[in-house]
Amino acid sequence: MDNIKRICLWSGPRNISTALMYSFAQREDTNVFDEPLYAHYLKNTQAYQYHPGVKDILATQEHDGFKVVKMMTTNTGNNVLFFKNMTHHLLHLDKSFMKDVINIFLTRNPVEMLPSFAKVIDNPTIDDVGYALHIELLGYLNNQGIEPIIIDSKDILLNPKKALANLCYKAEIPFDKCMLSWKPGPRPEDGSWAKYWYDSVHKSTGFMEYKPKSDPFPEKLKPLLEECMPYYERLVKNQNLS
Repeated sequence: MDNIKRICLWSGPRNISTALMYSFAQREDTNVFDEPLYAHYLKNTQAYQYHPGVKDILATQEHDGFKVVKMMTTNTGNNVLFFKNMTHHLLHLDKSFMKDVINIFLTRNPVEMLPSFAKVIDNPTIDDVGYALHIELLGYLNNQGIEPIIIDSKDILLNPKKALANLCYKAEIPFDKCMLSWKPGPRPEDGSWAKYWYDSVHKSTGFMEYKPKSDPFPEKLKPLLEECMPYYERLVKNQNLS
């Protein structure tokens, strides 16, 4: 293997994963990649029926997840390669490559995540949001003796400098204060789906201040919340970064 640090972020949707990608994109030593397994996921699930912008995604991305994994593990460029992934996009793929990358799990309380997600995807299911698959993936990594970095998005928002410094330390890369801010607007690395999902981050210049949700939780999402919460709580118990 070469000396490139390959960081694979495994997130659920609406977990500030795009903001974290923008943060890493500010580093001069880093290239970022936006959800390279998205088209693979859409080709192998029923999600293509209800995700926005499917035609553009399939037209602009590699569909073969095996080829994407090879790209992630062999691509060269900068000293650090940051791959923003959704956990549920890791579908029917050999996970052995994960021993050769730095794995970061990013999660968020479903009380806050689900209402945000449901604004774009109506009537989401457990398979859409990644909580169960996070625990499944954590079990696999534990069995392989691989320790992922686990962080709650709330902790990044409460103290971005501290959280990112700890994250960089765990990943064995130097912290760079440039990661704390960026120019508003889109980035060239954005996937074609950005117009449906990235409005808030395009208006931002850094990590937004954490503010608890004040709106009543939608009644129709309560069964999904009950399903997701035990997985979220198990992942938080394993959290090793704050």
